[in-house]
Amino acid sequence: MAQKYPVAGCKFYISTTAFTLPEGDVVAADFTALTFVEIGGWETMGSVGDTAELITTQLINEGRDAKLKGTRNAGSMENTFAVIPTNAGQLALIAAEASSDNYAFRIEMNDAPATGASPTNGMRYFAGIVMGAAEQGGSANTVRMLSATVEVNTNIVTVPPSAT
Repeated sequence: MAQKYPVAGCKFYISTTAFTLPEGDVVAADFTALTFVEIGGWETMGSVGDTAELITTQLINEGRDAKLKGTRNAGSMENTFAVIPTNAGQLALIAAEASSDNYAFRIEMNDAPATGASPTNGMRYFAGIVMGAAEQGGSANTVRMLSATVEVNTNIVTVPPSAT
């Protein structure tokens, strides 16, 4: 049976500067020169990844709909964070929401091999715009939360974990 990994231990980062979208898909090298800051208090990891738009045409002579794949969309990643007012990553996320610029994001997974010379976790890289960064309240025994929505504007780059 293949190894399973918990979400616990994963980390979420935002670039400290705006990201210029290239023509076409991004690759891992597009993110290597960037500086990232961890967004602390990450409580819920949203989903992220491509889905294709459905194109349907009704073929009269066949009496059937023909379905095709259209453009790809990496969707919206909705995350929640326990509010930490002095966390540099949360402050960067809030500042990014006030901007119309794209920012780069990195998810560090919790999947480094148990053995090897220098095991590293897998990474996911993408860029998008922060559409929302709103504090949410709750009842008396609830932690104040920051709800953030990132509209993903690129493909998702997967860098697998490594033992070296």
